[in-house]
Amino acid sequence: MPVTCVFGSQWGDEGKGKVVDFLSARADFCVRYQGGSNAGHTIYVGDQRYALRLTPSGVLQGATGVIGTGVLVDPKVLLAEIEKLEERGHEVRTRLKVSDRAQLVLPFHGPLDRALDASRNDVWRVGTTGRGISTAMADKHLYEGFRAADLLSDRVRSERLRYLIERGNRRLEALGAEPLNAEEAEAEVASWVKWMRPMVRDTSRLLLDAVQAGREILLEGAQAALLDVDFGTYPFVSTSTCGVAGVAVGTGLPPRAVVRIIAVAKAYVTRVGKGPFPTRETGEAGKRMGQTGNEFGTVTGRPRDCGWFDAVAMRHVCRLNGVDELALTKIDVLSGLDPLRICVAYDLDGKRLEHFPADVDALRRCRPVFRELPGFAGDLSAVRSRRDLPEGVVGYLRAIEELSGVPISLLSVGPERTETVLLGDS
Repeated sequence: MPVTCVFGSQWGDEGKGKVVDFLSARADFCVRYQGGSNAGHTIYVGDQRYALRLTPSGVLQGATGVIGTGVLVDPKVLLAEIEKLEERGHEVRTRLKVSDRAQLVLPFHGPLDRALDASRNDVWRVGTTGRGISTAMADKHLYEGFRAADLLSDRVRSERLRYLIERGNRRLEALGAEPLNAEEAEAEVASWVKWMRPMVRDTSRLLLDAVQAGREILLEGAQAALLDVDFGTYPFVSTSTCGVAGVAVGTGLPPRAVVRIIAVAKAYVTRVGKGPFPTRETGEAGKRMGQTGNEFGTVTGRPRDCGWFDAVAMRHVCRLNGVDELALTKIDVLSGLDPLRICVAYDLDGKRLEHFPADVDALRRCRPVFRELPGFAGDLSAVRSRRDLPEGVVGYLRAIEELSGVPISLLSVGPERTETVLLGDS
């Protein structure tokens, strides 16, 4: 069963979009299985830049795109994204399928998300993107959600939608926020029916049939494993299961269908928003990573904090997810930095810690124990083979493989699609 799962292994922004796009050249289906429009996957093809928030990255390579049951779909964002892609010559509507069980982000979810985060104190404010993902997910588990199937059912829509909008407005007012015009919000939702209807279907059956037929399926995670609601740095996390464990509930495929698991990691680490970040680098090296790597959020535009590669966190993620391979991105950003550093353990109040703690306060107090390695210099963008990599790069890759226990199979040496090295090649 040729099913590959690709997910982020840090705090997001690892370059999943580029990796998925590259691997999609041979995929029949590319499937988003969790997250929502708070995810931003950036792809460079020649001089063209694409920023996708809901559309699976593989559509640019011709794969059929599937938005699975685990995705929180904001139809307003999705339609705008489809129209932009079609303006640029990509036919999307006929190749995009949306799960009939996917939850929809309604017009009040975004304002409610922002009002809730603003109501928290400075220490525990999560710093969400404000896109309504957490509030839509909360409503799902409170039995107050609204699915694509509900949208297309005239009876369910007429009976349920006004109730949900009015309930959302009461919560906004309780938080001191401005309520929506209920009639306008209801009309907006009703306008989604016509263009979404041809895309909505039982995608679990579609994918199960594809597995039976031996089709190539590429599963695309959003956010990243350290933002996982259960195994990430809770409460500074996303709302879904971001690793491979999210595949079954996010697609309807059985867990054993996945035969290849690829974790995408940046050659350094970045984080946006609140939450602990043990290897954060506040000196010149961190500033250089941010400037050279253009570290600004695809969705929010917020600057990302930068830090050194964290092998403690990487081991945590690889073990939990049974990772087969790493895809390492942005190695080119480290060119000219010497020495390079990798965090091999934490110092927690004078004690050496080699595992990733659940206690967020303990993680805040952790100080990195670094291993230093020789740096490298020069432009890597033309490198296409392992033998052409500088010695400093090779040593850095070997250290990451040793410390994570997982081989690196793909190396990104620049942002563009073709600036990629398959390390299995000579």
